[in-house]
Amino acid sequence: MLGEMTPPFRHAPGPAVRDLASRIRRLPPSCGPVRLVGVDGHAGSGKTTFAGQLATALGGAPVLRLDDIASHDELFDWTERLFDQVIEPLVHGRTAHYAAYDWRARRFGPRRPLPPAPVILVEGVGAGRRALRPHLALLLWMELPREEAWARGRARDGEEQREFWNGWVPAERRHFAHDPSRPFADLLVRQREKGFEVLPGPAKANGPDHPLTHGDGPPAVC
Repeated sequence: MLGEMTPPFRHAPGPAVRDLASRIRRLPPSCGPVRLVGVDGHAGSGKTTFAGQLATALGGAPVLRLDDIASHDELFDWTERLFDQVIEPLVHGRTAHYAAYDWRARRFGPRRPLPPAPVILVEGVGAGRRALRPHLALLLWMELPREEAWARGRARDGEEQREFWNGWVPAERRHFAHDPSRPFADLLVRQREKGFEVLPGPAKANGPDHPLTHGDGPPAVC
């Protein structure tokens, strides 16, 4: 899927990522014995690269890529599969087993084990969706405007993925219009020339029951 063709270049975690890892270790478990951390953002916003650095700073924390849970036929309609294969076992302290989707072969492969580690990162578009948030210890949002993120993603994936992107963009628009993640993010993550910057998110301002009338992005400014 998106970003699958070109593995991200790994850099050593910077101070902001190391500080975030220390903060995550101090959080109470949120999904059985697991601190489940969501890394959400628009396609092409740098989620995979950031999650890789954060996992390293956490001593090799497992990363569940939502690219493995989604499929061509269900770009965003994968909540039930995620809960059946991953969330429910982890809630009960059991090892989860999920079937990873092969985007080239267009089929799900053998199931992979996911033990209930102290921290598990869930990385992908929709990691902060409404159904998943009650099980998250922390929700991170990659702070990059969608048009810029999509342009980066298209450039990264090249002509081979042009048709896929043409279908993906409207699907992502519909998803975030119906089920926004950014307003509920605890922290915002910005990629800089060197490393990442971690900023307070809008979650506290909105609150759990705050009615939302805007889309999945910052308020418009003139």
